[in-house]
Amino acid sequence: MHSVPVILSFTVLTVLLTSPVQVIGWRPYPPHTNGSDQIFGASKKFEGSSNLVRLRYHMGPVLTNNITVHPIWYGTWQKSQKKIIREFINSISAVGSKRPSVSGWWKTVQLYTDQTGSNISGTVRLGEEKNDRFYSHGKSLTRLSIQSVIKSAVTSRSRPLPVNPKSGLYLLLTADDVYVQDFCGQVCGFHYFTFPSIVGFTLPYAWVGNSAKFCPGVCAYPFAVPEYIPGLKPVKSPNGDVGVDGMISVIAHEIAELATNPLVNAWYAGPDPVAPVEIADLCEGIYGTGGGGSYTGQMLNDDRGATYNVNGIRRRYLIQWLWSHVVNYCTGPNALD
Repeated sequence: MHSVPVILSFTVLTVLLTSPVQVIGWRPYPPHTNGSDQIFGASKKFEGSSNLVRLRYHMGPVLTNNITVHPIWYGTWQKSQKKIIREFINSISAVGSKRPSVSGWWKTVQLYTDQTGSNISGTVRLGEEKNDRFYSHGKSLTRLSIQSVIKSAVTSRSRPLPVNPKSGLYLLLTADDVYVQDFCGQVCGFHYFTFPSIVGFTLPYAWVGNSAKFCPGVCAYPFAVPEYIPGLKPVKSPNGDVGVDGMISVIAHEIAELATNPLVNAWYAGPDPVAPVEIADLCEGIYGTGGGGSYTGQMLNDDRGATYNVNGIRRRYLIQWLWSHVVNYCTGPNALD
């Protein structure tokens, strides 16, 4: 992605053959170190306000209708893993969760509006799901074959997912033995929209992979740490599954950006829609107050020693902060909770 001078720079977006470029998700660490300060994405991310950031609205649609997330479980998933992810999605608009809460974190997303002044919906619910346990398109997926997996899910003869282009989000989740193009080396997840020429519909979607076997130190940080950073110790994951707990922050990242920029023509920074910098990209690696550079910010520990920063319905999670265009800096769940 394009960089913002001096303060922030971002992951470079790679070109998807001759088709539109997909939006890259969260990647916490660079492939090298720079002196004593380990830097996120080859740059520092600061919690504080920055007048250099120009996040603008480009007149495209945002998700103002009640949002329904449709998970597509690709490969072999344990029931316990599905439960962690389902409960996170259900926590986004839950009422009564202990502060700081997942629903408080979502309130930053709700601040964003469309050209009529309508805010993004505060209602996010778990919709119908699809299992693809037999790896219908193999264990190595390209960016284009991901769209084919989604096509199979919405056109299946047996219990197809509903087609909902206005408020449906299609979340393709790949198991820990599935490799996706650019996984680990460049991306941990991404979002875009499906091509009618492949799927038959234009549907906002995201892909997030379980990195447990491939690159937990990259995509499940800080529950695992990269080997190239000596002396850095991982923290204990809140739900006892390093791969899935790492996925949660990436899922949060992508859902927030899908809501604010579903067709890549709404809220983003930078002059080029081919390489948009979005509300989660601006706060990569920041999980608490004081976060920036190699420091995640102040996080919380439970009585088991597990690290988290938000409460869900029945579980705790660690998710990154989001950029607020109202105050012009990264905000966490306590800001509006």
